[in-house]
Formats: sequence, C-alpha cells, structure tokens
Amino acid sequence: MIQIIHGKKGSGKTKKILDMAIQSVKTTTGDVVFVDDDARYMYDLPHEVRFVIASEYGVNSPDMCLGFLSGMLTQNFDISIVFVDAFMKLVKVPAEELESFFSRLEAISEAHHVDFVISASVDDAVAPDFLRKYFI
Repeated sequence: MIQIIHGKKGSGKTKKILDMAIQSVKTTTGDVVFVDDDARYMYDLPHEVRFVIASEYGVNSPDMCLGFLSGMLTQNFDISIVFVDAFMKLVKVPAEELESFFSRLEAISEAHHVDFVISASVDDAVAPDFLRKYFI
C-alpha cells in the first residue's frame, strides 16, 4: 500500500508523517524505517524507528530513490513500513514525471508486503490523476 500525505509547503505534512511513524511502532509487528533528506527530525522519533538520511547516500532522482528503497528491502526482510518525508526534495522532479516511479513502487509494495507513507509538497489543484489514488 502506498499513501501520500500531500499539500503545500507549511501545511503540516511533516508533523503528520512523524505522528504516523511514532504510532506505527505501537501497532506494526515488523521494522519501521523513516527516510528524510536531512537529520532535522531524527530525535523526534523513538529509537525503534530506523532513521535514514537519504542525502548522505546521494539520492537525488526517482530512479535513485527507488533503488535506495529497494536496497533497504533486500537487506532487511522484516521491514513492514517505510516513511519518506520531503519526497519532492529527494527526487528533484515535478510530480507529473513520477507516474513510472509510483507504478514500480506499487509493484514492490505488493510483492514484498511493505507499506510506504510519503509526504510530498503537491498542491491538490495541480496534482496529476495517477497520484490522487494514493492521497490520504
């Protein structure tokens, strides 16, 4: 399953994804991973959440992001949910160019039984239709 927390910059997306990650530790039986572009929120999460700073690994495109997430899943079969904050900063492309990325991510999610929760600065008024099915 893929869920996207969406909205304009400053709309509370990061607070919501942090709250969801904190809650998931209480309800999820597998490992929880939180991917961000920097370390700003590292200490806001419980130690049970594996915090990963994607920019330290050179993630800067949709393909690199997909490879990075896939690599995490191949290394740890116990991951059940991955949170990705500041997604648009990581991939550095407009939302309209992400249809292939989300199609491939959905296939990975289904094949490996991993949920993805992504926060993305995408305005409802201009969001592409293929993204809307993931909006929460």
